[in-house]
Amino acid sequence: MARSEYYDDPAAPVPNSLVVASSAAVIDGEGRLLLQQRVDNGLWAMPGGAMEMAESLPEAAVREVREETGYEVEVVGLVGTYTDARHVIAYSDGEVRRQFNVCFRARVVGGELAVSDESYEVRWFTPAEIERLPMHHTQRLRVEHALRGGVPHAG
Repeated sequence: MARSEYYDDPAAPVPNSLVVASSAAVIDGEGRLLLQQRVDNGLWAMPGGAMEMAESLPEAAVREVREETGYEVEVVGLVGTYTDARHVIAYSDGEVRRQFNVCFRARVVGGELAVSDESYEVRWFTPAEIERLPMHHTQRLRVEHALRGGVPHAG
């Protein structure tokens, strides 16, 4: 299923669903971040997806990392919450979503790298390598926050 992302675009379709989702910033001991190149839009992103009814947001992040990368992880912190109403995601099946995403910090505790049917490629990247990757700017913001240690606080 194809995916198109819009940001602050008056031509964006009107959302018809609100989805609670989680993602994970998995950082290794060398400071590299685990990213996947998504099949639905060809862009690089942290693993993540919609929370299922019988799980918590941290459990959803752990499941999504396992499904999309092959790694078992544990959540060790919070990067931030992302709820910008100007960000709209449209899917080829007609769903147009606003997404409430909580991004967690996680570390690998097992498993091995495996590419799922949701990804073209899964790799570890240094911060310098990430700068050159095609990535939606809302995802890039989360990556920047993850690499800095979290969302900056006012005040």
